Amino acid sequence: MNTHQSSILAVGSLAFDSISTPAGKADQVLGGSANYFSIAASFFAPVKIVGVVGKDFPKNHLDWLSNHRIDTSGVQVQEGKTFHWVGSYDQNLNEAKTLSTALNVFEHFNPTLADHHKKSPWVFLGNIDPVLQNRVLDQIENPQLIACDSMNFWITGKPDELKKMLKRVDILSINEGEAYLLSGEKNIPAAAEAIRKLGPSVVIIKRGEYGAILFTKDSTFLAPAYPVARVVDPTGAGDSFAGAFMGFMAEQGLTRETRTKDPKQWDLILRRAVLAGCVMASFTVEDFSMKRLMHLEIEELVSRQKALMKMISVG
Repeated sequence: MNTHQSSILAVGSLAFDSISTPAGKADQVLGGSANYFSIAASFFAPVKIVGVVGKDFPKNHLDWLSNHRIDTSGVQVQEGKTFHWVGSYDQNLNEAKTLSTALNVFEHFNPTLADHHKKSPWVFLGNIDPVLQNRVLDQIENPQLIACDSMNFWITGKPDELKKMLKRVDILSINEGEAYLLSGEKNIPAAAEAIRKLGPSVVIIKRGEYGAILFTKDSTFLAPAYPVARVVDPTGAGDSFAGAFMGFMAEQGLTRETRTKDPKQWDLILRRAVLAGCVMASFTVEDFSMKRLMHLEIEELVSRQKALMKMISVG
């Protein structure tokens, strides 16, 4: 595989999370969108991450990432503490309740891209401030495909900057509640249609244990979640979904040009990428933090992908 050509740039947070779920508690464990995304994507394609951490962030974790096709040269290590999120889940595991957020060094994060980042063909913008997302896009030279995520905080707090950013991206993946908030609509197809008019030609609405729905101009695809017997921690499931989704597309060489040249191929790969995302998310939720992803073997991934394909096949 040509590393330079098929590399994905991911800009997002690297953090510590303190989480409480019906299955138990975990304090100061590794988290952040860039962390989950990059580990998931690295099963399919090389990744470069851009983010910021404090002096308290474990160097051995950055070394682990570097040994798994993840270029961490874009991670700034600054004086101070790493971003820390505290959250809890009740029996409804689809919705996290934020108890506190300490931005720490992330408060003054200003993503400055090196030359090798600027040339990345595939770009993923984690759910950071849309001002920063736009700043990243200003630096990218010739992207072939741009995907992004957002969250309630930015949808209500910086709607103008967010809409400016959405005009520039190909794919948006958000959860159901965020889709309603962003679109002002009350049902999923209407929300997806309204969001597509804001810019992204592809909208993926993530629905937790109910899977995800992919919307394009010409088709809708309903992807089920892989049924997991025991959900321990849903944190990062959306980011690892996005990582596998984007990784699969990069591995297949999918670009926005494919949409014009070969619409059938474009649609097929998008659908398979969504299924790859659902499978990856099913591993993430089986343990706290990214423990399960960091011990995931490629054989397990392939086996579960085959199992999900079998579940949805009608012949």
